[in-house]
Amino acid sequence: MKIAVYGASGYQGKLVLAELARRDIETVLAGRDLARLEEAAAAVGLPDAERRVADTSDHEALVRAFHDCAGVINCAGPFTSSGEAVVRAAIAAGCHYVDTSGEQLYVKKIFDTFATEAENAGVTVVPATNGGCVPVDLMAHILADRLESVEEIVTTHVVVGGGMSRGSLRSLVETTDAIKAGGMTYHDGDWRPGMPARHTAITLPGQSEATPVMAFPVSEVVTIPRHIRVRHVQGLTEAALGAQLNTPLTPEIIQSLPEGPDEDSRRTQHFTYVLDATSTDGRRARGIVRGPDTYGITAVIAVESARLLIAEPAKPGVLAPAQAYHPTAFLDFLIPHGIQWIVEDALAT
Repeated sequence: MKIAVYGASGYQGKLVLAELARRDIETVLAGRDLARLEEAAAAVGLPDAERRVADTSDHEALVRAFHDCAGVINCAGPFTSSGEAVVRAAIAAGCHYVDTSGEQLYVKKIFDTFATEAENAGVTVVPATNGGCVPVDLMAHILADRLESVEEIVTTHVVVGGGMSRGSLRSLVETTDAIKAGGMTYHDGDWRPGMPARHTAITLPGQSEATPVMAFPVSEVVTIPRHIRVRHVQGLTEAALGAQLNTPLTPEIIQSLPEGPDEDSRRTQHFTYVLDATSTDGRRARGIVRGPDTYGITAVIAVESARLLIAEPAKPGVLAPAQAYHPTAFLDFLIPHGIQWIVEDALAT
């Protein structure tokens, strides 16, 4: 098993490299700058790993970079501007593909653009294998099985502490318009931009008072309708966090910031994802996923996602996480890494 990491010298890329090294998986470091790849290899304890240089503007070089690899993990954001080139090259090289993107419009474009191409090539593409989308997408499938027929799924993301990497901030800048519009909502068989949130406040686990929320462009709004028959899917985040993410940023400001949160910040960060599902006959169920360190969990999820596609192949094409992986088994795999997940008993409205 050999896995290429594109964007290996970035903040998230180095965490993915460290996870591959921990699991003793043969790794190829790929990216635009050889010197930075050398530094990344030394930093994560992979001095003998192969380095391959390729720019996203050079398709043939990208294909060569992925040659003889079984899978590709793309960590090079912003994905909206460069991700398609890496997907196309991975498919051409016959590699299964995952990425760590959280950019909603990009994720939808991968489904819309590459489904037939990946299927014809016999490879599987799973975008958004990050610490937010994968647990939530898998939990949605579990809730749908519980309720049997689903009218609505609303997901709420709450992240406390930590910080953001420069790469994540650049992705925010590139997707500013989508954030301001609240992203896309899935409704009546189509994805619609700018729909107002049906819920302006959510009572979160352990709280007695409702928390103000706002619509936000999360990736599971794209993935959930791929495997669940549902009328309405919308993603939310705390209104206070959404306001912070709307703060104007310039490239100069971003470059002046640290590469990403330090280990202490990552250690103290924690997240809660809440899924509220309503059945067509009015029953309700809630799924809750909690965990630490969004960047560290993303590295674990991306590596396991790629490994599973190689070791236990899913059907070819572009798939949502719950189409490629067994929901309960994958969530249980994450428990030793600090993830807790529960499904509350279905309740009548």
